[in-house]
Amino acid sequence: MLNYKRYKRVPVVNFPERTWPGNEILKAPVWCSVDLRDGNQALIEPMVVEEKIEFFNMLVKLGFKEIEVGFPSASQLEVDFLRSVVDRNLIPEDVTVQVLVQCREHLLKRTFEALEGIGRAIVHIYNSTSTLQREAVFHMDKEQIKQIAVDGTKMVKEYAKDFPGKIILEYSPESFTGTELDYALEVCTAVQDIWEPTPEEPIIFNLPSTVEMNTPNVYADQIEWMHTHFKNRDSIILSVHPHNDRGTGVASAELALLAGADRVEGTLFGNGERTGNVDILTIAYNMFSHGINPELHIENVNEIMEVYERLCKLPVHERHPYAGKLVFTAFSGSHQDAINKGIQAMNERNDGYWEVPYLPIDPADVGRKYEPLVRINSQSGKGGVAFVMDTYFGFKLPKAMHKEFADTIQKISEKQGEVAPDRIMEEFRREYLEKKEPYHFLKLSMEEIHTDKNTTTTNVLVTYEVNGVERSFSASGNGPIDAVLTGIRREVGLELRVLDYTEHALSLGSNAQAAAYIHMLDAENGKTTFGVGVSSNITRASIRAAFSAMNRLLGA
Repeated sequence: MLNYKRYKRVPVVNFPERTWPGNEILKAPVWCSVDLRDGNQALIEPMVVEEKIEFFNMLVKLGFKEIEVGFPSASQLEVDFLRSVVDRNLIPEDVTVQVLVQCREHLLKRTFEALEGIGRAIVHIYNSTSTLQREAVFHMDKEQIKQIAVDGTKMVKEYAKDFPGKIILEYSPESFTGTELDYALEVCTAVQDIWEPTPEEPIIFNLPSTVEMNTPNVYADQIEWMHTHFKNRDSIILSVHPHNDRGTGVASAELALLAGADRVEGTLFGNGERTGNVDILTIAYNMFSHGINPELHIENVNEIMEVYERLCKLPVHERHPYAGKLVFTAFSGSHQDAINKGIQAMNERNDGYWEVPYLPIDPADVGRKYEPLVRINSQSGKGGVAFVMDTYFGFKLPKAMHKEFADTIQKISEKQGEVAPDRIMEEFRREYLEKKEPYHFLKLSMEEIHTDKNTTTTNVLVTYEVNGVERSFSASGNGPIDAVLTGIRREVGLELRVLDYTEHALSLGSNAQAAAYIHMLDAENGKTTFGVGVSSNITRASIRAAFSAMNRLLGA
């Protein structure tokens, strides 16, 4: 039995004044990628300089305006990378790089040396403020912990005074979610008093969920409490940095935006320590799915994923939101049927809005293809098979035919598992298009006779083979299909009746093909089946369909 009594409930926030539950996300926040620092430090094999440069260039291409490039005081590799992007002039004018550093004199000195030549940078200082870390790690009281933040701010201010570029201060009370709110505010206010930000030159207060400790609504309460208690709020950019320990990093970030946050720090695909940072791409695509401009160039998730997987040496899970190979795929028969009908209804509605069951966005909008949208296995149904035939091959099977053909594919899937589209088409040819035994239609000549009573009689001459022996018959009827069935009734002895008939074009242009579908009844035994014919001539296609159905009835 799980020893759940070892763990204590984390207190919630008593904040009845909360307003965030009634708010909506209406615009994108300031995005800050921490892939090259927080994400990179969590890799099994951290990126080397050239790999970090390629990743940095991708982030710029995606539209990130703030990018944390590393921890320059931590290693020479971090310094080499920062100097490389500076010396190669890789930082666009509208992009601000961010560096992380602890509140120590020698570390700050080395950091500012690494920043030389940069016109604008965010210097991100931090120290842990939580009750647990104060007592278990640092063995310091509240005043001593606050003094670390104050001293660090003074040092940054002193270095910034002589720095030729612009320095923006970011301060994080690390382990904020485990810190008493009034104390977190006290520390941030002490930093604010030293830095003296203005609305024109604000300070960034980053309130991280360093370790997720509670449900996202509690984090939202903490963010809104700080948002409403900060002094000179217009001089502050309120940033959040959620991790994903409880699996709710995205929810925590979204609720924090409702609660007043202006800025989100995170990584692509949620890479980071333990269960990772919040996935910026998921939040951005969530906004996109609600008609909000995420202000990132994320139209091709496959390209982003290729660079990420290659440089980070980490796979993106097949079920990862928006990016996973299976997230726009339906195996369930009921899901496939709903998608098929939903796309048809949307096309008929033609109002410009995407609304399809089980597909919150159009896969094509994020660079995904339709090929894997519906995949057929033993759990699939008639709608899925019909969707594959239409989407891949252009055959719009009559609704009554869906189950008949799906039953054939179901038997295959029960034996071998997933059935690929090409195999489905192969079975369709075998079951319908190439059903030429024992009767193989060869050719048709036709003449229409108009009588004085405004009626038309169709005379046909049909040439066919029976078990390899060529034969022919002449017959008349009120149309080519009726005439052919009259001849079959006389020559073959089958009492066949047409229950339904449909046709459609398979392709456009000079080489256009037509598909014809006949639902046929054998009046003697009551059996029914479909036949399918394809030809550049719709009349020949319909006669081929009739012979296909006849052979299927005889085979059954």
